[in-house]
Amino acid sequence: MVDNRYATALVIACVLSVLATVYLSVAIGTQHWYQYSSPAVRGEANVSELRSLYEEFMDGEFDEKTYSDTLFRLNGTVGLWWRCVLVSTHWHKERDAKMTLECRSFTLAQQFTPKYKEPGNHNSGEDMLRTYLWRSQFLLPLVSLGLVVLAGLTGFCACLCRSLTPTLGIGILHLLAGLCTLATVCCYLAGMDLLHRVSMLPDKVDGSLGWSLYLALISSPLHMMAAALLVWAARSHSQNYYRMSAYRVA
Repeated sequence: MVDNRYATALVIACVLSVLATVYLSVAIGTQHWYQYSSPAVRGEANVSELRSLYEEFMDGEFDEKTYSDTLFRLNGTVGLWWRCVLVSTHWHKERDAKMTLECRSFTLAQQFTPKYKEPGNHNSGEDMLRTYLWRSQFLLPLVSLGLVVLAGLTGFCACLCRSLTPTLGIGILHLLAGLCTLATVCCYLAGMDLLHRVSMLPDKVDGSLGWSLYLALISSPLHMMAAALLVWAARSHSQNYYRMSAYRVA
C-alpha cells in the first residue's frame, strides 16, 4: 500500500519528467539556439557578395568559416543539428522581397569534424577545446534522453510489480539527465564564445540566445525537481516500511 503523499509525489514527478523530456526534444530538433541580427542588404556589390555566400552555404563543401560568415551576414540561426539563414526571394527588390528561412543540417560526420584555431585554415592546428565542446553539445542531450527512456522503462516495470523499490534508481537517472542537459547548455555557450573570439563578428551584427536554448535550460531543473521528488518518496517510504516492520516484530 502506497501512502497518498508518496503517490502524489510520484505523479508530480512523472508530469515534470514528461515536460522536461518534451522541452529537451523540441530544443534538440530546432535551430534557434543562437541567432544573429544582420544589417539590411544595400548596394549591388553587397548583394553579389551575400548571394555568393548563400550559394556556398547551400551547395558548397562543409567549412566552418564559410557557414559562420554566412550566418553572421544573413541573420543566421544555429542549433545542435541545424544552421539556417534568412534570405530574400528577390535580392534586388527590397520592397517586394519576402524573407524565407533556408536551412542545412549537420551530418553525423560533420559533427565529428575537428575545429581549427583559425576557422577555415587547416594549417593552424586543431583547437581541441572547441572540438570537444562541439562534440559534447550534441552527444550529451542524446545521453540525457537515453537516461530518461531507461528511467521510464524501469518505472513501467516497477508499476507492473507494484513496488517502490526502483524509485531511488529512477530518481538518480533523472538527476543525471538534468546534469547532462545543463552540461549541454554550458558546452554550447562556451563553444559559441570561443568561436566569436577567433572569428570576430562584422560591424552592426549582434548575436543573442534563442528560445531553443532556453527550452533546454528549463528542462534541466525540471528533471532535477522530478529526481528530488522520486528520491524523497523512495527514502521516506523505505523508512516507514522499516519502522512498521520493526513495530510488528516488537
